[in-house]
Amino acid sequence: MLEGLKVIEMATYVAAPAAGAMLRDWGADVTKVEPLNGCPMRRFFEGMKSNVPIEGNPIFTLDNRGKRGVTINTSDKKGADIVRKMIKDADVFLTNVRPQSLESAKLDHETLLKINPKLIYCSLTGYGLDGEEKNKPGFDIAAYWSRSGMAHLTQRKGEEPLPIRTASGDHITAISSVSGILAALYERNRTGKGKVVETSLVRTGIYSIGSDMALQLKFGRVPSTKNRDQQINPLFNFFKTKDDRWICLSPRAGGDYDFPRVVRAIEREEWLENDKFNTNQARRENSNEFIKEMDKAFSKHSLEEWGDKLDAQDLVWSPVQNLKEVAVDSQVIASGAFSEVEDQECIENYRTVSSPVKFHNSDDGPKGPAPKLGQDNFQVLGELGINDDEINSLINDGIVGQPNI
Repeated sequence: MLEGLKVIEMATYVAAPAAGAMLRDWGADVTKVEPLNGCPMRRFFEGMKSNVPIEGNPIFTLDNRGKRGVTINTSDKKGADIVRKMIKDADVFLTNVRPQSLESAKLDHETLLKINPKLIYCSLTGYGLDGEEKNKPGFDIAAYWSRSGMAHLTQRKGEEPLPIRTASGDHITAISSVSGILAALYERNRTGKGKVVETSLVRTGIYSIGSDMALQLKFGRVPSTKNRDQQINPLFNFFKTKDDRWICLSPRAGGDYDFPRVVRAIEREEWLENDKFNTNQARRENSNEFIKEMDKAFSKHSLEEWGDKLDAQDLVWSPVQNLKEVAVDSQVIASGAFSEVEDQECIENYRTVSSPVKFHNSDDGPKGPAPKLGQDNFQVLGELGINDDEINSLINDGIVGQPNI
């Protein structure tokens, strides 16, 4: 779908590379510019003790599959000049390098848009391009999770904050970045002009909890995260089955609409006449008692049995699954959530995570393995008119890296 779109990605770690991987999955030509020692995610498993031999790097492959890879020292003027040459006919420049470093190398958006007025310049940072903290480093656990308010919002009273899982905020921010890039490209089709697209971990984090933040902005407060027996809507909850599995029950329209369906499923239809349970307000006022009775009901059947009963009433529910279960979930597989990917460090291909959008009648999967460090230095620089002798001289001067092939 994006065949012919030329993307130059100068980024490390996860969020921006993940955006580049999505664009590559969908057909764009993505060239990854790395420092001479490579992206730190290449060394993700270094220092980890394990009794199981680690073959391949699924973390790095996920966010860099299919890209071409070059290694350039952009702190050197000649190295930055090479990147500017690459930008001249590019459609998109994608970076998560901090603004002050980009300005120092003259790879900032003002400079590059003068070189290529049609360029879509996508900056992905921790905190945005304006304000006193625009040059502050920010990983997703800091900017997306903690600074946005999400860590506090999910923290129950008296308990410690929980860390975010590996790069989950980065991948959500990557979706924001791709959305912005494609919108800017659509506008460019009309105007012929490029644009700066700016995304940040903190802004995406706030949008991720947008419903709660909207309440805070309008009313000056928001409900805290409570225990199961203290929920504003006690029916909107988790319940344990006879075989010690958890079910997530998610009633529609505040709960009263689905309450008759729930009591039919759990065989407690007499609750329809029980003034302590038959409205959401009553259930909230008698939450402890209601949850105890719901727990008693759910403890009588297995997860499989409850699935049949809840489905028969067309209720919104889901099992709480671990990732081992998700990996073999037939409906998850049918959704296209997984793809097969190559890894140059592995003999056999293996499954990985697909991009989050499925396009019918399109090749929207991985387009090859992640590049080895600097593997395409000669090819990419050759396309710029730099001959092999000149490239070898740049390698000897520490401006371009020696290809690891």
